[in-house]
Amino acid sequence: MSVAKALTIAGSDSGGGAGIQADLKTFQERKVFGMSAITAVTAQNTLGVQGVYPLTEEAIATQIDSVVTDLRPDAIKTGMLFSSDIIRIVADKLRKYELKNVVVDPVMIAKGGQSLLQQEAIAALNDVLLPLSEVVTPNIPEAEIMTGYEITTMEQRKEAAKSLHSLGVKNVVIKGGHDKSQEEMVDLVYDGQFFHEIVHKRVDTKHTHGTGCTFAACIAAELAKGTTLLESVQLASDFVHAAIKDTLQIGSGHGPTNHWAYRKLT
Repeated sequence: MSVAKALTIAGSDSGGGAGIQADLKTFQERKVFGMSAITAVTAQNTLGVQGVYPLTEEAIATQIDSVVTDLRPDAIKTGMLFSSDIIRIVADKLRKYELKNVVVDPVMIAKGGQSLLQQEAIAALNDVLLPLSEVVTPNIPEAEIMTGYEITTMEQRKEAAKSLHSLGVKNVVIKGGHDKSQEEMVDLVYDGQFFHEIVHKRVDTKHTHGTGCTFAACIAAELAKGTTLLESVQLASDFVHAAIKDTLQIGSGHGPTNHWAYRKLT
């Protein structure tokens, strides 16, 4: 039996709602064997991030080498990479092993407002990592930082998507969760030629910790199984919408999403 495999290269969330914990939960729910290379250990809960402790460059590189040389992944998901040095290490490994189906979640700011990506790393993310990637999945604030554009309308979001695509990434998904101007939440997909809109009714809840990680991990899981990009994004959007709607209501702050919610619907 052939089992699809996915590798997450990301930070650890001690609270279990985001980072590699969310990624591995998502891989498991989508019936994909999950592996991890940890870039940093964070001390965090639903109230915020209390500490960030990056691993050494050697530790990150060796983890990736160990996984890829024995359990070659069918897809890669990157999350919190923290610094330009870490980004360059990851990019070097993607090139060395000719890894495909790379999903970049440009993790920059935690729900509580703490920075999870150094300012100097943004250029490396754009210049070094995106050209090696199948898809990048920023939310609106992240897309603004990556492009330097203000995004308050759908037309501005489309222009930002074109700008990101011009950096070499094959597909761009700008998520709509931060656009509170309408009752519907729209995820915008751009493949370099056409725009697609994936629409869900907005859920009024503060329990959205880990949605970005989960969304990107779900795309990676589906790509690992051979699903098309657009179908993968549609399923990931459905998966996250179910995870938000069927809330767990745990923690005193921004609680985690419910990773097994989508399973109840299928």
